Amino acid sequence: MITFIISAIKIIVLLGFLILIHELGHFLVAKLCKVKVNEFSIGFGPGIWNKQGKETKYSLRAIPLRGICQHGRRR
Repeated sequence: MITFIISAIKIIVLLGFLILIHELGHFLVAKLCKVKVNEFSIGFGPGIWNKQGKETKYSLRAIPLRGICQHGRRR
């Protein structure tokens, strides 16, 4: 049973990393195209860590199975 739990945790961490890389691609392209990014978040559920940048809110949430790169209009 413990090996199943460890395997599940490994899969969740790996998926979280892949989601981070994917959303980071959206973030970098938006910045290169001078599009304002309102929020960059990995995960869903309650927030674990938040930081407000100059124009972007960065956050890490409890369950790393989703990502958000919410953008606004061009600057």
